[in-house]
Amino acid sequence: MITVSIMLATIMQALDTTIANVALPHMQGSLQASQDQITWVLTSYIVASAIALPLTGWLCSQWGRRRVFIVSVIGFTLASALCGLATSLAGIVAARLLQGIFGAALVPLSQAVLLDINPLERIGQAMAIWGAGIMVGPILGPMLGGWLTENFDWRWVFFINLPVGLFALWGIVRYLPESRPEGQRLDVFGFAALTIAIGMLQLLLDRGELLDWFDAWEIRLEAAASVVAFAFFAVHTWTVQGVSFLDRDLLKDRNFVTGCLFGFMVGTILYGTMALLPMLLQSLMGYPVVYTGIVTAPRGVGTMLAMIVVGRLVNRIDVRVIMAAGFALTAYSLYQMTGLTLQMDSSLIVTSGFIQGLGIGFTFVPLSTAAFATLAPRLRHQGTPVYSLVRNIGGSVGISIVQALLTHGAAQAHEQLAGLVSRGNRGLLDLPPLLSPDSPAGLAVLNAEVSRQAALIGYAGDFSVMMVVTLLTIPLLVLMRRPGRAGKAAAEAPH
Repeated sequence: MITVSIMLATIMQALDTTIANVALPHMQGSLQASQDQITWVLTSYIVASAIALPLTGWLCSQWGRRRVFIVSVIGFTLASALCGLATSLAGIVAARLLQGIFGAALVPLSQAVLLDINPLERIGQAMAIWGAGIMVGPILGPMLGGWLTENFDWRWVFFINLPVGLFALWGIVRYLPESRPEGQRLDVFGFAALTIAIGMLQLLLDRGELLDWFDAWEIRLEAAASVVAFAFFAVHTWTVQGVSFLDRDLLKDRNFVTGCLFGFMVGTILYGTMALLPMLLQSLMGYPVVYTGIVTAPRGVGTMLAMIVVGRLVNRIDVRVIMAAGFALTAYSLYQMTGLTLQMDSSLIVTSGFIQGLGIGFTFVPLSTAAFATLAPRLRHQGTPVYSLVRNIGGSVGISIVQALLTHGAAQAHEQLAGLVSRGNRGLLDLPPLLSPDSPAGLAVLNAEVSRQAALIGYAGDFSVMMVVTLLTIPLLVLMRRPGRAGKAAAEAPH
């Protein structure tokens, strides 16, 4: 019952990272907001969550994990109701800020609880359950959000959290035991520096594409503030006497540090792909929102199947071998995606998505298992939010990079293809008069088709880049130790 309760809370939070994306056009009309303004519905949640996430460890040390969990679920559920009841842009942005603040702790706390209530030999299966809950958000969120918006109203994207939150709250109150508060002092300077660094980085990544990146003063200022704040945080953490906001013992665990590195890479690849596919299917291939969710759902099926299998394999096979297989499957699926055309049916989308789901599943579970296998239990309440934060930042970086590469690649391809639309190209002589480049109407039609083909080339380029990055990640697995006696000693250490 503890597992069911905390995973319901986790799934609720994971869904809200993507479920609202497809409802934005409906919100824009209902709340009378511009295209730029409505994106704050997403940005406010992401930034608030990123800022509040590192505070999870300190809050647990002050008031205990159970209390923090209960307050987080109550706050997130009430904030969801406020989002659904909002009648103005300011109202929904404020409610989304509250959602981000209260929801930030749910994912790392659920991971820490599962690590504590399961013996070492069942950690793999526990991380498979946790990973399945985390993957539900980016995989099923857009489909569920599209279905609710089309059949009911965009407000139900938020109202659906109410019964889930209430049931999760009941289970946590009744079954989750309290952990002993430690009363740790808050390193105010370290927290402030990290908050500024993360907040500015998230704003930069979210608004960079809209403002043409470093051509805008806002982006330059955000980048400078993020770098300076992080430099202060790093120097302060390494030199401060006494308690630091980030426990330095975390950085001494090689598996945890390399696990965070790979978590960053998995976030980049997963969220980058999930940001590209819906746009490609809806804008270029004309798929409706609900059908887009249906053809991308096999990715979730592959992930679930892989997690069921790998949860039983992590104690028998070297996790590095399993992760290498997962990265290889992911790279192959990205290679398949480079062959997408505008004339093909959805079979390749389904196949490549299923294979990528298998790859993510074979990577995510052993990664989570290995990252915490050698970490002392006393460090888990700090380690889990750091791990989640790094993965989330990887997702934000991945989305921003693929968007920037898509824009650049499509513009470059458009320039090359447009150069072929001239009287010197004899192939154009076979076109019907309506498509003649000599008439304004024909030129407009040709330009529209050139834009579509250029966009497809841009998407293929993005998939190629992510495939190469995935392949280059595999050799880095040698940096990670295989959990053995060190992991057993850590697990048996006093809490």
